[in-house]
Amino acid sequence: MRLVLQLVVLVVRGNRANEIEILVLRHQVAVLRRQIGRLELEPADRVAFAALSRLLPRPRWPTFFVTPATLLRWHRNLGARSWTYPRRPGRPSVAIEIRTLVLRLASENATSGYRRIHGELVGLGYQVSASTVWKILHTAGVNPVPRRAGPTWTQFLAAQAKAILAYDFLHVDTISLKRIYVLFVMEIATRRVHLLGATPHPTRQWVTQQARNLMMDLGERAGQFRFLIRDRDTKFTGSYDSVFTAQGVRIVRTPARAPHANAFAERWIRSARRECLDHVLVYGERHVLTTLAEYVTHYNDHRPHQARQQLPPAANTPPPPITDLGAARVRRRTILNRLVIEYSQVA
Repeated sequence: MRLVLQLVVLVVRGNRANEIEILVLRHQVAVLRRQIGRLELEPADRVAFAALSRLLPRPRWPTFFVTPATLLRWHRNLGARSWTYPRRPGRPSVAIEIRTLVLRLASENATSGYRRIHGELVGLGYQVSASTVWKILHTAGVNPVPRRAGPTWTQFLAAQAKAILAYDFLHVDTISLKRIYVLFVMEIATRRVHLLGATPHPTRQWVTQQARNLMMDLGERAGQFRFLIRDRDTKFTGSYDSVFTAQGVRIVRTPARAPHANAFAERWIRSARRECLDHVLVYGERHVLTTLAEYVTHYNDHRPHQARQQLPPAANTPPPPITDLGAARVRRRTILNRLVIEYSQVA
């Protein structure tokens, strides 16, 4: 209506006055163009310019401070908004109980990254992905612990895991700076660890006797193993190897100064030190065996492993999923004098 009234006034007035006013308006527009970089137009302004462009001849279109391309873009945007369909809702939000539990595990376990926390949740029966755990921690400002790069033997060991044993020594320095050597063996497929013994002076006869004890403990299960990985220590003699070769086990010696060739055993040594031995003052052989035996029980029965879909070595099936998050209660149990924390669902 305002534009119609202005057109009526222009028709009533004389041509000379109209021409002078047009010149004034053109000059004002030129001044405004120099001062304003980008104009903010309302939808009504865009409609008016689009309608007037149909009345004005094409040679006079430079009068507008918008280009024809701008008018076409406005029309495309209008069509796009007109044919926009409502979006479907995305993934459901994470329950506040799970978010609270993730932050609780992160605060109580300073050295655990999001993968380890995800393993604890799976062990408790919560159906949540590792990326969701990472997002919760990242939003809360909790940085994940750096992950260790995989060894070069990964593909071979994964294909032969069910038939491989890994032998190695773990040394521990007592409070009196006396070094004790702990002999252990790991079943690669299940990651189960067996403590064989500890002594400050490992001899060839002692190592051979520990090998015999292991084969007796394994019993009928000894026949399922076909390879044994060990280093080139001189304590592993021919009599030691014969204990395994008599059962059809082939001895695989790692290259010199190549600890990654026995990566699973080295990884367990690192876990035992970081989670247990680095926080304990050891007094003697009995103390180190008692401490490591308690940690090995936790390692075999509770600690999750990524290679086993976050299951501990002693478990074969995951726990049933949590159906009622509001009624679920998580129980905390400390072992090794509160060095390690285990979580379980309250029955």
